[in-house]
Amino acid sequence: MNTTSAAVAGAVTFTWLGMVLAISFLETPLKFRAPGVTIPIGLGIGRIVFRALNLVETVLAATVLIVIAGSGPSTSVVILAVVVAGTLAGQLGLIRPSLNRRSDPVLAGEQLPRSHAHLYYVACEVIKATALLLLGITLLTA
Repeated sequence: MNTTSAAVAGAVTFTWLGMVLAISFLETPLKFRAPGVTIPIGLGIGRIVFRALNLVETVLAATVLIVIAGSGPSTSVVILAVVVAGTLAGQLGLIRPSLNRRSDPVLAGEQLPRSHAHLYYVACEVIKATALLLLGITLLTA
């Protein structure tokens, strides 16, 4: 893998990691502690924020995949990139639709017990953040 491709992919990877850490592990939990933020308000804000984050993540994933695909990446770079992109795809294709279907009644005012789907999403965020960190480090050493 050439130095320029590794640097570009690494910069994009660490930018993506920073966004995931800031939004998923900082903003989201803190939002519900703010005075006056009810569950429906928090869910409404969360939907907007995660829709924007996921759109940006999709662009970043495509960028990383395109840059590394054309540069003769190592097996470890390919595996980590596939884990990151696959985790994002699972979140967008499987978990987010389930969360949206479940949050619709809550936004309409219904009281429902907590969803286990959020735990799956968080688990995927941990996997994705870990894989992004490892991918970024691997790209730095490429």
